[in-house]
Amino acid sequence: MSATSEENPQLPSPSNPTQELPSNLMEVMLSELKKQRGIALPLVAMNLTWFVKIAVTTAFLGRLGELQLAGGTLGFTFANVTGFSVLSGLCGSMEPICGQAYGAKNFRLLHKTLFMAVFLLLLATLPISFLWLNVDKILIHFGQNEDISKVAKIYLCHLLPDLVATSLLCPLKAYLSSQSITVPIMFSSALALTLHIPINIALVNIKGLEGVSMAIWITDFVVVILLALSVFVIENNKEGRWEQGGWLDQGAQDWLRLLKLSGPCCLTTCLEWWCIEILVLLTGRLANAKQAVGVLAIVLNFDYLLYSVMLSLSTCVSTRVSNELGANQPVSAYQSAYVSLAVTVVSGCIGALVMVGTRGIWGSLFSHDKGIIKGVKKIMLLMAVVELVNFPLAVSGGIVRGTARPWLAMYANLGGFYLLALPLGVILAFRVGLGLSGLLLGFLAGMIACLVLLLIFVARINWVEEARKAQTLASSRPEAE
Repeated sequence: MSATSEENPQLPSPSNPTQELPSNLMEVMLSELKKQRGIALPLVAMNLTWFVKIAVTTAFLGRLGELQLAGGTLGFTFANVTGFSVLSGLCGSMEPICGQAYGAKNFRLLHKTLFMAVFLLLLATLPISFLWLNVDKILIHFGQNEDISKVAKIYLCHLLPDLVATSLLCPLKAYLSSQSITVPIMFSSALALTLHIPINIALVNIKGLEGVSMAIWITDFVVVILLALSVFVIENNKEGRWEQGGWLDQGAQDWLRLLKLSGPCCLTTCLEWWCIEILVLLTGRLANAKQAVGVLAIVLNFDYLLYSVMLSLSTCVSTRVSNELGANQPVSAYQSAYVSLAVTVVSGCIGALVMVGTRGIWGSLFSHDKGIIKGVKKIMLLMAVVELVNFPLAVSGGIVRGTARPWLAMYANLGGFYLLALPLGVILAFRVGLGLSGLLLGFLAGMIACLVLLLIFVARINWVEEARKAQTLASSRPEAE
């Protein structure tokens, strides 16, 4: 089903999408903000509970001793790099497909995409599990301490069920959030967090290190069960969606569509996560490595808190844009995209100001070393500038993902992070002698380049054409698929 500006006076011109915008712009913006608030706030709360859960896990590892803390932390880092980033990235393809399908009221496509995504993620856990079972050999081969590597293997072996939990959890969250249903995600995550501490206490006393690892996937399965129940209730209570079927009605074209989007989404996510880990590894090679790593770890803890907001805003705009394109409303999709960009600029300024305001006390919450505290105060000023760029960067990625073109973000990340940020950071840190500040300055330059590329992509979007493509992607008609 095609749509042009001549056929529908409500559609903007491809060359000038703003010419048909309503005169009451403020009312439109407030209406859009209200819609996004209902999606984003529960997601922010959910993401914050995830980071709190990591902090709780780290605290229990610390109680077991220095070796367990080092091994568990190394194991979890390996799990993020090789496992959770891959699964989360693969699941990113659900956002444009399910979002546009929901906008087009094609519930059969929603159902089949959920089933295919779960199957794809479960299939991906097989090679990931092989890596985890051999993590000690891999880490030792790359020069890690043998004792720490063995502890990391114990930790990961008992974390293996979390791969299955994540393969179910990520698609369920994407399925619900793509329909702007985020409150169940928030409540289930909050409930799991309240259970996480007592479960840790019980299992640590019985199993020690293995208990800390087991507590993670137990609470994740609690969220999976609650979200699965939510999906069941929603499907049976609204518009008779369950009867529309599609759960096991997958064809070659459906799989091709999913895989075509999964690859770029996975690479985009992994390129971001891996770049942070490379940054940490490079910090370990600085002359004052022990202090620099401590400073970076403390600063990144604050960044992770802000990242929970960025991630929520990115998911929110992806949902809004994909829903409106699927509903053949390019003007509304355009409005959602640019209102989100305005919101994220304000959010970035607030985040940067909070970081600057708390830099005097943040370091002392984690360390009593005066050198580290002083380093944190200095680096958080630079990181505040990074956050000004990071917020709109995350939302720009969400916009292109909502248009079902995630490869644009992949190209931007590849060019910005790996062709500019890392090489420039190494030069500034090791050749020029700026140390950790040099690494972060290189990182900042790469992020700016990445943001510029994405903003150019967003500015060049033909919203009428994207709405037409969405009708094909999310069409209920077999011939259109």
